[in-house]
Amino acid sequence: MYREDYDSAAFQERSSEDVFSKPVRAGKRTYFFDVKATKGAKDFFLTITESKRRNNPDGSFAYDKHKIFLYKEDFDKFRQGLDEVIEYITNTCFGGVIPQREPEEGSNVEFEDL
Repeated sequence: MYREDYDSAAFQERSSEDVFSKPVRAGKRTYFFDVKATKGAKDFFLTITESKRRNNPDGSFAYDKHKIFLYKEDFDKFRQGLDEVIEYITNTCFGGVIPQREPEEGSNVEFEDL
């Protein structure tokens, strides 16, 4: 979506209401699982957002965000695909146990910072 979409009246009509949110911190990244209702709360969908803090050369910082919209008709196939890939990585790539990373220095970003 382009910036002009955010400022238009049409974007306001497409907006949705937040129903539930679950942030998951993972090192320098935070994943947000947000349940949203369509206009009129007639339907629901999931957005998955990856947010990663990026340090700029001038010392300031910004967040890179990537978002996926997942609709109810795709939930089962998405879950099956995700489970299959995680099982493959766990068993084939790591021999049954996923190694944990050591926390990186300065990776404790507070939720309020996001």
